[in-house]
Amino acid sequence: MEFNYKYHGSSAVSSNTGQVGISFAPDTFREPTFFTGRLNKHIPFREAISALHDVVVSDLRFRPRDRTEYKEWAAQQEAVWLAEFMAQAEDVSVKVSELRAELDVVRREKQAIIGPFNTAKKEYFNYLYKRDYDAWFVLDPVITVHPDELFFECFSQDESAYGRLSCDYNVYKEVGEFACGTTNIDYSSALYNEFQKVREYKETEFSIDPSGFAVQTTGEESYKEVKIDLPESWVRGFLQVSSAMTLPARTFELHPMDVHNFCFILRRHKEKKGPRSMRFILKPGEPVQVVFEPWNYVVTCARSVYKGDQADEIRIWGRRRLLILERLIPVARKFTVSLLGSGLPSFYVADLGDMAFTLGLSGWTANDWSRAGNFDLMAPRAETDGMTQQQVWLALKETWLADTDTLAARLDMARDTVLGALSAFVQAGRAIYDLNKGVWRVRELSREPLPMDKLRFSNEREASARRFVDDNAVFLEMGQTDGGLRLSGTVTEKGKSWQPELVTDADQRMVQAECTCNFYQQNKLYKGPCEHMLALRIAHRERRDA
Repeated sequence: MEFNYKYHGSSAVSSNTGQVGISFAPDTFREPTFFTGRLNKHIPFREAISALHDVVVSDLRFRPRDRTEYKEWAAQQEAVWLAEFMAQAEDVSVKVSELRAELDVVRREKQAIIGPFNTAKKEYFNYLYKRDYDAWFVLDPVITVHPDELFFECFSQDESAYGRLSCDYNVYKEVGEFACGTTNIDYSSALYNEFQKVREYKETEFSIDPSGFAVQTTGEESYKEVKIDLPESWVRGFLQVSSAMTLPARTFELHPMDVHNFCFILRRHKEKKGPRSMRFILKPGEPVQVVFEPWNYVVTCARSVYKGDQADEIRIWGRRRLLILERLIPVARKFTVSLLGSGLPSFYVADLGDMAFTLGLSGWTANDWSRAGNFDLMAPRAETDGMTQQQVWLALKETWLADTDTLAARLDMARDTVLGALSAFVQAGRAIYDLNKGVWRVRELSREPLPMDKLRFSNEREASARRFVDDNAVFLEMGQTDGGLRLSGTVTEKGKSWQPELVTDADQRMVQAECTCNFYQQNKLYKGPCEHMLALRIAHRERRDA
């Protein structure tokens, strides 16, 4: 999936003894989006924008040891070993000796030719890694200007971690002209190094350069055009994060020292065997407890009391990604944790006063956001026509942000209809749910419509579920729960039957689900609901609308 960016110059930081100027070069192919202001919170902003960089460079994928040289040596020795095994006659022994001599000559000649090349190649890549990170990865975050805040979004290299930094305008003591919208910015690793020079005693000017949108016929050389062939998984991951943010979760607050204790244990110990999980033990009215396996170290968060009304125990994996939060501990007031369930995504929102840093982690590192999880299938699935969706979009675009109830009241629509339309915009990359403030925001991920046929939000499991309903293979039973609905029944096909059951809340979001099928027994909800659960939802929707 190719994205074309065109920047007016490059992002830069100018620094002297009394002033720092930070200028981001936006993508000129997009609608004019710009912002200017003077920083008021220097150190918190520096630490938060640096933590965002830590998300981008994060890559915790397993890398096996390089055994190329060993395999080459083994292949060379194979002929020799075979000859020695068969050497029962004197002539064979002579041939083996001659072959060994020839191999030694060839090996020395090859080493004489390849050796200097391999050495030079290694030195070159070491140089690039230390001096020019841009040759190793692309670092172009998405930045959005809204009437109340400015926020950055990015993804890690392994596509398992999502970062979002939102800055209220109180972060700036002087705010100039700005235009709301979303754009890609040129953000190099050299710029990150310059961010480290931000100090409280220096005036820091921050701007998304509006001159990048000026129409010019001369000076074209000042533009830098970049074509990036982004993997579809990167875009799909952004959309899955947005869908997961809308799902119900166990939410509680942690004191910064509790997060420090987590990082302290992870820094001091290296697991050599499984399980490699953190178990959150949540009991109403009691301090949150976290057990680190396999050592079974227990951290009692005495300052952090769980205020939920139901006890729970949730396990998460890929815990070393939490070290991204380490830099935020000195400047954070609290951390709000949202856990979707065992092995499901988790979100950590650092309260930095007038800023908030959101870290979204997939179930575990190898189970990245894009390939395995289908959390859009757990979101409200209400069908809305194109006219209704357009009305909801125009109402949201008018104010740039709004909560569900406000939109429903303004448009005089049912809440589930508005939620269905908003979920569709989230899956199309045009809107995002702000987990920190609980509102929906306009955020168009690309200037052109995303190719939804490639991103496959029409999941194959949905097609199977639709077939079950059309064939009258779904027997549905309904019951009420506290503020929600319980659906159960039987799905049959070719002599086989399955018994799915699911619970939705008042917003039709899937809270709990289980099924007797093999897909659920192997994956639980780590990869989203099975086709039998989806068939229950479709059957219920059609019965309700009949």
